[in-house]
Parts: sequence; structure tokens; C-alpha cells
Amino acid sequence: MAALTEALRAMSAQAVLFSQAVADRLGMNPTDLESLDVLWRSGPLSAGRLAEVTGLTTGAITGLLDRLERAGYVRREQDPNDRRRVICHPIPDRLLAITPLFEPIRQAVETLYACYSDEQLALILDFIGRGNAIAHEETARLRAERWSAGNSQQEPGAGAWLRPSPSAPSAADLAPAPLNERT
Repeated sequence: MAALTEALRAMSAQAVLFSQAVADRLGMNPTDLESLDVLWRSGPLSAGRLAEVTGLTTGAITGLLDRLERAGYVRREQDPNDRRRVICHPIPDRLLAITPLFEPIRQAVETLYACYSDEQLALILDFIGRGNAIAHEETARLRAERWSAGNSQQEPGAGAWLRPSPSAPSAADLAPAPLNERT
């Protein structure tokens, strides 16, 4: 299990680094990019709902939406049923213009899928779905708790999962071989 935990941590870190690289190319920060992805996948959301989903304050969301609107990725409209609410709409044509940045990784992942049977892919999808649910719950828990570095209420061994076990492979050991070198 240690190797699996280490591999998941490495994959998570690489996803963050990829998001940063894409955000850098677009001249935005990763939080703006990930919030834009939330809007892209969900469709229009109220500013308040976007704040809830991302865990950002409403003030931070206002700044984020200002930046995304200036860059042409979203537009804001007053809710016709409640003029106090603002609905954020992603602009599909502008979003489609950034998809070329994701095309190489999309193609590589499609090639990776071909390495697995439909049954294996269903298992992987189940694992990812359950993992995402856990991450969502833990994110909500962390946001709800007050924490400080000197928190004496931490359980013994808290944070032990951050330390690799002596038998855990290194991140370099877990890096996959390029697809063209696999058998």
C-alpha cells in the first residue's frame, strides 16, 4: 500500500504542476484556471456557489471573476430572479481556444487507456470516483476546522502518511516509462 500511496501523491503533485504550467502559459494563476475548469464542467454558477465549490471567500471570487472576465473567459449577468445574485457564464469559444494546451496530454492518456481492458478501466474509474469523494470530504473537513501548526489536538502519528516508508519507492522509481518504451 505504501507504493500506491506514494504513486497517488506523485500523481497529485504532477497534476498541480501541470495546472501551474498551463496557467503560466495563459498568464493566469492556477486558482483562476481551476475555477475556470469548475465553470467549464458545471456550466453557469452563481458567484456565491462558485465560492462554495472552490472554498474561496466571496471577496476572492470577485477578484477572480474580474480577472477571468477581463481575459474574456467568463461573463457575469445579474440573476433575473434575484438581482442581488450574479451568475457566471463560461464563454465556450474562448475556452475552446485553450484546449490545444491540453491536447498532447489528452492524446497520451487516450493511448494509456488502450493498455487496459474495459473491466480494468471500470475498476480504475471506480477507484478515482471514490478517491475524489474522499478528497472532497477531507477538503470540506479541513476548511471547517480551525488549525494551527501548534495544534495540540492532533492525533499521535498525524502526518505520518507524509513521510515515505523506508520500503516506499522514490518518485523517480514511480515515473512511468514513456509510452513508446512500454511493452
